[in-house]
Amino acid sequence: MAVPSACGCIRDALAAGESTDRLAVLPAWWESQYFTEREQAALLLAERVTRIGDEHTAAPTQVDIEATLTDQQIAAVTWLVVVMNGWNRIAIASHYPVGP
Repeated sequence: MAVPSACGCIRDALAAGESTDRLAVLPAWWESQYFTEREQAALLLAERVTRIGDEHTAAPTQVDIEATLTDQQIAAVTWLVVVMNGWNRIAIASHYPVGP
């Protein structure tokens, strides 16, 4: 979750009305009461897509992605994460400057 804070996503989230409390606990979202079951499923899916093959970094949660999200929601979250990860990798590889 360090990339969103580096790329200005935190600033954008605050501007869109997200609470500072939820953003502050985002790196340990599975330990928080701030996120709904659907949000937890989306966050877990995002981590799994981002950290493929790294079983030890998966959040320790009991949320069942397939039972919580519809197939369309799973597809939407997956594609959003793929696009974000792709753009982040391009920005890192090209040394794209991050604005204030």
